[in-house]
Amino acid sequence: MKFKDKTYDYNKDGYYVVDNKLENKVNKTKVSVVTPVYNAEKYLRKTIDSVINQTIGFENIEYLLVDDCSTDSSRDILLEYSSRYENIIAVFLECNTGTPGQPRNLGVKLSTSKYITFLDADDWLEPTGLEKLHDILEQTGDDYVVGKTIQLKSDGSKIVGEHESCKERRNISPYSIPHIFQHLGPRARMIRASVVKDNGIVFPEMKFAEDKQFFMDVLINCNKISTTKAPIYYLNRLDDNDTSLTKQTNIMQKTDSNIKVIHYILNKNLEPEKEKMILNRLYEFDSITRLFNTGHFQKTKLKQLYYNKFNEILKTTNGLRYDFTENFHNPLNKVAFQLYQEGKTKDLEKLFAWEKKEKVKNVLIKDNLPYYVAPFLEEKYRNIRVPMIAIFKEDRFDDQKYYLDFMVYGDCVDNITDVIIRDRDDVNLEYSIPVKVDQDGHGRLEVDLSILNQLPSSSYAMFLRYNDYNKINIRKINENNIRYENREFKFYTTIHSNIGLKVK
Repeated sequence: MKFKDKTYDYNKDGYYVVDNKLENKVNKTKVSVVTPVYNAEKYLRKTIDSVINQTIGFENIEYLLVDDCSTDSSRDILLEYSSRYENIIAVFLECNTGTPGQPRNLGVKLSTSKYITFLDADDWLEPTGLEKLHDILEQTGDDYVVGKTIQLKSDGSKIVGEHESCKERRNISPYSIPHIFQHLGPRARMIRASVVKDNGIVFPEMKFAEDKQFFMDVLINCNKISTTKAPIYYLNRLDDNDTSLTKQTNIMQKTDSNIKVIHYILNKNLEPEKEKMILNRLYEFDSITRLFNTGHFQKTKLKQLYYNKFNEILKTTNGLRYDFTENFHNPLNKVAFQLYQEGKTKDLEKLFAWEKKEKVKNVLIKDNLPYYVAPFLEEKYRNIRVPMIAIFKEDRFDDQKYYLDFMVYGDCVDNITDVIIRDRDDVNLEYSIPVKVDQDGHGRLEVDLSILNQLPSSSYAMFLRYNDYNKINIRKINENNIRYENREFKFYTTIHSNIGLKVK
């Protein structure tokens, strides 16, 4: 049921601008921030304050908050902030739209700045975030820039979409980053307003995947983009945050939305290589991983409903000019698709159950290439190719250094650059150490104890990094520790048999 509020003097388009702030408005700001609001009282003040406290100067920000008929105290909070700050523009909708897309569209339409960025009403910005993004666009003349998003959960934090923030890039084609069409939420990105407005790009009327379609459209219409390592955006996934519409949408509804996006992209008749790259996320991650490699699929007795929905997806592949599985990033998904094509759905179900249960999988090295071994599958599917794997050989402390020797097998051994040591609780605390890997895959890490001594006391994950942002763990089977200047450094085996570091 749509909520209707008759308190305000709504215009013919069904919205009310508090204090008529947009009348005769002269554009003096650099960036417009657009926030859709719906029953967001729990975090709304924190969100707004994070914009007010930006180092770019709040006088340079036009902040549009569009309320979608909240029934909590959100409108009271917006009225309070609007009365205190001239450049906070609160907009109230007459009827609830049920999607953040329409409030965002109105915010874009009403915006007047050169650049636009988005912030959800339960998330917040790094104080320097807008200044970092704005300055990059001004310096480069690019259409789009994206930085680091940090997802906050009650049990720790992680970086979302590391391809977007692993390095400083300037004046590049969007298509030069293989994963650029992954993780397309409205966070940590700033866009030249003319790209959106001149091309008529809008969020579609969907509860789910509306942001995916919008940002796919944006990237399609961008000539050059930039990326930055700077932290920009904090994505709130704390246990007490239950406001996300995504949590209120079931997998069948989500898949229906994804099918709409697939048709939308297909109707653009893009060049095959571009289309294939864009659709990969929708076919591989949204269709296979989200339908089958999930707890709800494993538990349900209505698996046929999932297969019926997958058949709807496959109908969209009729007439494609290429094999849509060629770009799959996870080889397991390709095996799953082959099993499905042969009608071996029971094996498909066993495959994903094994993938989730067996955290430490048996590995086969054949012709210097790595495979996971799925013993329950018939022989032609049993060995599942893995892009890269690293296996611990030995480690030791000697002569004021820590040495770690390992072997690497796979496709991109030559592209390994460093070892990342990342704090499990605060992913902004990350340390990069160059690593040597020879042509036969023999790798060695050497770290001065004086460098380890700079690490705060914490627990750290360790990864090998290759191709800019791809990461693999190093499998480890023993523990080694030492005391240095009254501190303990313990290289240990995680529950997934990977190497980790604890510093006390």
